[in-house]
Amino acid sequence: MSAQKKRPTSVVGALFGFVGFSALAGLLVTIGVTPALAVSSVTASSSIGIFEGLPEFISIGQLQQRNTLYGKSNGHQVPFATVYSQNRVNLTWDQVSINLKHAVVAGEDRRFYQHGGVDLTSIVRAGVGSVAGGLGDSGGGSTLTMQLVRNIRLAEAQDIKDPKKQAAAIKDAKEVTVSRKLQEMKFAIGLEKKYTKDQILLAYLNIAYFGDATYGVQAAAQHYYDKSAKDLSPTEAASLIAIVQYPESRDLSTPKNYKNNVARRNVILKAMNAQGYISDAVLKAGLAKKVGTSVHLTPAVQGCAAVTAGGAQQFCDYVTSPDMIKSYAFLGSTADKREAAWKTGGYKVFTTINLDLTANAKGKIDQYAPATETRFPLGGVVDSVEPGTGRVIVMTQNKNLTTDNKASTTGPTTYLNYSVDDKYGASKGFQVGSTYKPFTLIDWLDKGHGLNELVNATPRPFPTMTIDGAQQSTVTGDSPAGYTPKNDEGYISGYMTVARATAASVNVAYADMAQQLDLADIKNVAQSLGVHRADGTPLQDNFSSFLGTNEIAPLTMATAYAGIANKGVFCESIVVDKVRAPNGKTIAGQPKSCKQAIDPDVAATAIQALQGVFQAGGTASGALPDSQPTFGKTGTTNDADQIWLNGSTTALTTVTWMGDTSGNHNSLRQYAGPSGQLYSLSRTNLFREIEAVNNTVYSGTAFPTPTGNLVQGTGVNVPTVTGSDVDSAKNLLSGVGLTYVDGGSQESDLPAGQVTATNPTAGSLVPDGSSVTVYTSDGSKSAEVPSVSGKSYGDAANDLKDAGFTNVSVKYTQGDDDQKCDVISSDPGDGTSASKDTTITLTVNGGKDGRDPGNCS
Repeated sequence: MSAQKKRPTSVVGALFGFVGFSALAGLLVTIGVTPALAVSSVTASSSIGIFEGLPEFISIGQLQQRNTLYGKSNGHQVPFATVYSQNRVNLTWDQVSINLKHAVVAGEDRRFYQHGGVDLTSIVRAGVGSVAGGLGDSGGGSTLTMQLVRNIRLAEAQDIKDPKKQAAAIKDAKEVTVSRKLQEMKFAIGLEKKYTKDQILLAYLNIAYFGDATYGVQAAAQHYYDKSAKDLSPTEAASLIAIVQYPESRDLSTPKNYKNNVARRNVILKAMNAQGYISDAVLKAGLAKKVGTSVHLTPAVQGCAAVTAGGAQQFCDYVTSPDMIKSYAFLGSTADKREAAWKTGGYKVFTTINLDLTANAKGKIDQYAPATETRFPLGGVVDSVEPGTGRVIVMTQNKNLTTDNKASTTGPTTYLNYSVDDKYGASKGFQVGSTYKPFTLIDWLDKGHGLNELVNATPRPFPTMTIDGAQQSTVTGDSPAGYTPKNDEGYISGYMTVARATAASVNVAYADMAQQLDLADIKNVAQSLGVHRADGTPLQDNFSSFLGTNEIAPLTMATAYAGIANKGVFCESIVVDKVRAPNGKTIAGQPKSCKQAIDPDVAATAIQALQGVFQAGGTASGALPDSQPTFGKTGTTNDADQIWLNGSTTALTTVTWMGDTSGNHNSLRQYAGPSGQLYSLSRTNLFREIEAVNNTVYSGTAFPTPTGNLVQGTGVNVPTVTGSDVDSAKNLLSGVGLTYVDGGSQESDLPAGQVTATNPTAGSLVPDGSSVTVYTSDGSKSAEVPSVSGKSYGDAANDLKDAGFTNVSVKYTQGDDDQKCDVISSDPGDGTSASKDTTITLTVNGGKDGRDPGNCS
């Protein structure tokens, strides 16, 4: 509430002069307001019509005051933020020092308990004083009740939303005119009829402006003396009341005002003594006291940028953002009522945040993603959400909050809240990379596929993808062969299980999965877990969307992963547990809103695969501080300008993000942080050190074990076709629902044209309808065993050599001496096709004794 910067010595006197006062006094006598004093020779008939046309009553109403946010620290709820339109704490009489009551009556309206809201004696005295050359501090005839009316009208004006209408109403409330003075008088009379004297006096003490953005005696006592209004001494009370007439020149915010304050304070102290409120001794001590010796100025700090609790600035900003205020049902039945209730204030809001865990996370994100980075604008976030409730436990970022929305985002502060959507924190979100893959995995499992099924990770074009039931071509001018994703680790190729593809985050393997699914279904899975774009536009399901191209807020990803951790039950995020209203009543905060988003067994199976991310061979190996069961996913954009690591126990889900916020795609693989480690690699240490503390407060248990067939899936095993001909292989594969793909010929010891191998290999579990690549022999490593039976050993050996068989062994047997050294048979037999590396065993006649004659060669 703004106070007038300059007032005439006598407001009414300056307006009317003595004649005008006489007319005004005559009017009051005529209408019977103050019959105790009669003024003769007055014509008031022209003013009676104005007076009678005014409304009868004005209400004190609920004054604006502070809202206070509480969070948990060391197991207790503690205040960490104060937010208000006006810095005020409304008091009851038992919270107000009697010295304040005496000071305000003696200093502002000595006849307060005698008049009926308008003091005609003071009005006439003000008029006479004006004519005499000024009243000094004797006032302009306004009673405390009339001053309260003016303050109430100012407060009402400041509640007007329309800026032009608000400015006009404030001007009207302050304007020094006959009609305004009449309004004040009549409203004052109405107040006196409706409220007791003490109610009016208390309202005045609560509403009065005490300078330096401070309203009401409690805020003033805290601000200037660092104590409660109940504990003010007579001298301190007089110094505060001395402020209200001229707050700009008498408040205690600066020593340059002390002289003016002391002058008015002493007048009030003398008046208090004259009224019998304080003794001569107290008066003497008070007059001698230097005002500066009592002042203990405490800054009237308010707003989220002023929060000193470690890292809680952005959480405060989210809780108090206009769109969040409009959503709080505990503030009223409509958005307008909620806004008005919050502005009026007086609420103690008990939030979900754990200040200790947030401070730890703030320290870690500052360490690993310092806001002082000058080579590019580096952002960093840590958000933690409780599965099963959606309660936001941690929300912090590397850059401190500033209220200047024109400030550069490249410095150490920003007005952006990176954790939340655009409408809450002005941030447009970030591409989430492979942290989006769990939604493809969930749809894969939901369609009956399994973790042990093989998918093809070999980089290749994908000329078509299915979107919303229709097969669409991915061929473009830039991609003439179709969509061609790449593996982050370029050497990875071939078939692998879905479990391994998940742990190692293999892009092409997931493209193979996505091609067998519908991209719209993958999007629907994400949406069922609350995933949406931060800018408010529809979630995209384009050809590369399954790899995380949508810009999404970190808090959104945290609540989605918490839904997976919670047996597939998604709970919307909430930030308010309970509220204590201005009347002292405790009411519930945001209600828990949960739904079964995905099948529990699908969730359990997905978690089993996602736990591999933290195990040997996984992309987040080494990121866990202890043995608590944890699943999660890493994410890296194509340009490596956004780096994520999301993880969850059964008790708490935590998302970490760091990235270039400029849109210039600076790769975090090219820049090292203060420790010398690349930013892209530091996410493992960041996550581990945060979880080391989180897990001491939120201790997780084992995740459910999958109960269905989703680990194995409903795929088919590749049959054995090696050694068969091509037609037989085609028929066998087709018979089990697989597709034959010609892999060409290869060197083999099998006869030309026979199947030598398949990819995937025989026995592998693959999705129904999968392609199986079949390789056949080119015959280069096989030959037909020549007919050597009946020939001499020497001739047989030469014939075998000429046929390409280099390995020959001899076995002698009994026979006729006349046929010594003749070949009886061969193994493999004459005319048989065999590998050229095969050992050909010749059975040779060794005579009657069956031994090597020694001269067969």
